Amino acid sequence: MLPSPFEFERPSTIADAVNAVGESDDGMFYSGGTELLLAMKMRVIHTGRLIDIKGIPGLDRIALNDANDIEIGARCTHKKIASDPVIREHVPALSSLCANVANVRVRSVGTIGGNLCFGEPHADPPTMLAALDARLVLNGPSGTRIVHADDFIRSELETVREPDELLAVIAFSRPTGPVTYRRFKHGERPSVNVAMAWSLGVGERTIKSARVRVGALGSRPQPLKAVEDALQGISVAEVRPAIEAALPTALDELEVNEDRHGGADYKRHLAGVLLLRNAEEAIAAGGSA
Repeated sequence: MLPSPFEFERPSTIADAVNAVGESDDGMFYSGGTELLLAMKMRVIHTGRLIDIKGIPGLDRIALNDANDIEIGARCTHKKIASDPVIREHVPALSSLCANVANVRVRSVGTIGGNLCFGEPHADPPTMLAALDARLVLNGPSGTRIVHADDFIRSELETVREPDELLAVIAFSRPTGPVTYRRFKHGERPSVNVAMAWSLGVGERTIKSARVRVGALGSRPQPLKAVEDALQGISVAEVRPAIEAALPTALDELEVNEDRHGGADYKRHLAGVLLLRNAEEAIAAGGSA
């Protein structure tokens, strides 16, 4: 099936792209199109105007800035992120995640920004970016605003981004401890995924803080608060027993949707298994970044 007829425009700046979408009642930004074009062909999504942002400079840039933050342009493909030297050096878990998203075609043309903005619950990047406490920079007609990854996805296929706001950059502090990611999947999408990031002092083996996010269970990534609290301030050697003690309470608090990927008890069990495997990887690395 072909999509309904639409206009196509290629602006050269973010401001022009934002204006172009605002001039149409149903205009949409387009970059990789791996989700959008499929939905348009199925007539699930209708638009009279596509705004192609592939020609806008800077949206595919990856860099470590002067504030020690890693910045990823929203138009970066999964393939580009997977092979980027900055990501490989400072967040190898993100490199590995992007190298295994979906399939070769999706990795080659699909973008990190498009993945986030589509709001698909069974996706890899949102869980990792929430664990990294990433900040999403949105440009709209009223200026720029920053939304934390934890707050970006509102519910299934719905985000806080306004239709005339363009996601430009994803930024997060360079990790000072291990970052790990595990998933269990059916087909090309995760049924359950878990990401964990520790913050350590220089030369220390004590966890200053920890962020743990579980995705694909509900409509958005969820924190395992009881586990995070249990990890704060303990030594790396104490990690596994601390997680095992806190895990039952943490798993019970998760929102879980039963679907073709499994029932609630099954998914909670998988989340616990994946978290312990994350912990084993971080411990094996010596608790260092």
